Amino acid sequence: MIVCNNKVVKVHYQGFISETNELFDSSLESKPLTFLVGHKQMISGFEEEISGLKISEKRKFTLIPERAYGHKNRDLIVDRPYSDFPEGTEVGMMFEAEIDSLPMPFKVTSINPENGDSGTVTCDFNHPMAGKELTFEVEIMHIREAEEEEIAHGHVHGDDGYQH
Repeated sequence: MIVCNNKVVKVHYQGFISETNELFDSSLESKPLTFLVGHKQMISGFEEEISGLKISEKRKFTLIPERAYGHKNRDLIVDRPYSDFPEGTEVGMMFEAEIDSLPMPFKVTSINPENGDSGTVTCDFNHPMAGKELTFEVEIMHIREAEEEEIAHGHVHGDDGYQH
């Protein structure tokens, strides 16, 4: 069996920021990552690169931003009033806003005080990996046929997925 659309796949992986070789995510100290291929649960380049692999096969690959989280969108970087933030807010802190009833995480990228508590805080709503070239090391641990209900729902059920 090979990795392809509508298969449930378990992988162990490590993800690195290519420019610095900094590890940003890994499953090696926990359970393998389980997902349904072809249902937009993973970045497209990741699925494309592991397609066709078999159990126990390993692959190392690098994704340019277009195949990972995209480039930074300037429209997702906004200034908000300084008074909207709690005391002690610092550059680099993560917060979550609710936009159209959905949680939207963002990072404080600058604090622009003007007179005391007036001023603005620059908020970046882009994915933290947007604009970055990423390198992955992946090993295929398990592949199985997806159940009809999993395909219809677009995600894995059971111990490694959603519980309904």
